[in-house]
Amino acid sequence: MPENSSSPETGRQAAPRFPAPVFERQAAVFGKAFSLLRQAIAQAAFPGASIAVTSKGQLIALKAFGRFTYEPDSPLVTSASVFDLASVSKVVATTSMAMILYQRGLVDLETPVVAIVPEFADLNKGPRRGEVSLHMLLAHSSGLPAYERLFLKTKTRDELLDAAFTTPLTADPGTRAEYSDIGFIILGVALERIADESLDRFCPRELFGPLGMLHTTYNPPAAWRDSIPPTADDRTFRHRIIRGEVQDENASVLGGVAPHAGLFATAEDVATFAHTMLQGGPSLIRPETRALFTRRESSPAGTSRALGWDTPSSPHSQSGKYFSAGSFGHLGYTGTSLWIDPTRDLSVTLLTNRTWPDCSNKAITEVRPTFHDAVVEALAPSGPENKI
Repeated sequence: MPENSSSPETGRQAAPRFPAPVFERQAAVFGKAFSLLRQAIAQAAFPGASIAVTSKGQLIALKAFGRFTYEPDSPLVTSASVFDLASVSKVVATTSMAMILYQRGLVDLETPVVAIVPEFADLNKGPRRGEVSLHMLLAHSSGLPAYERLFLKTKTRDELLDAAFTTPLTADPGTRAEYSDIGFIILGVALERIADESLDRFCPRELFGPLGMLHTTYNPPAAWRDSIPPTADDRTFRHRIIRGEVQDENASVLGGVAPHAGLFATAEDVATFAHTMLQGGPSLIRPETRALFTRRESSPAGTSRALGWDTPSSPHSQSGKYFSAGSFGHLGYTGTSLWIDPTRDLSVTLLTNRTWPDCSNKAITEVRPTFHDAVVEALAPSGPENKI
């Protein structure tokens, strides 16, 4: 097998080979793209990476690079390595749960949040809170702030949720697009109440299990620890190496199962999910549902957001310069990303632990679009503007 490449092996029943693996020529086809990742590791953009590329129903690349940390004796990353997906959890789990419930007629996107989460109806925190809908939470246009360090003033899941429910709006609902972890925490609670089931019960049964995503979970078991690269040397909050537990502090207080972060997975499992978004899968996400949730919102002005998903922004998207206007994807704080292009029938999964040993390194923002461009160029030798 190619360097640092292997099929996921954890002692569990093998996942279905879906999409079909045909990556024997990946080194020749993606030589430039792979070289870019090796160079990024040499320049300490991140210690290690695992990638997967699907095209036209096939898994055409599955490859790993680097080590768990920058030390020369650190374990090698392999395609079996399990990464903290961070905010990619928002689409693989929470948004998917919303899509499935929507298909079943259980979610009306225009339902006011207060109808499901009455704790959100604190008029002292803003008189227009009753106007915030599930649609707005998904589209990041609720008026809630991007981020709050709730973990500094709460100690339990209930305390953190109460703090999220009463976070003041910083804009009128529907007037500003601002990516909000707080909004997604509240969204997740609403979805769990509608389903009468938690994320970590609903998603494995309804999504991960049917797709054979056997290496995707919240709160990975101890037996997985040796396959998980660390994400942080946390010297201020938890005072330990963060490995096999969620890097995000708010998600940590929520017990590792959070609507905005907390999912762990291999690149191949994320690619399987992406394949389902492209191909329809075993009747999980209908094409019309995908179209609704992945279509860019028309307002507020200037937004790049869809429902749960992001779309290529201009002029400098992290998806690079070739992904079509109908593409959709998401980034994760730990250095993870997933981008899907239905026009090209292409998905690219890039998992890294760029937050090791701390979050100060932002070099991945230069690496990511360059890598995506190299992938598209490799698949379109007659010109990337041509359909693959």
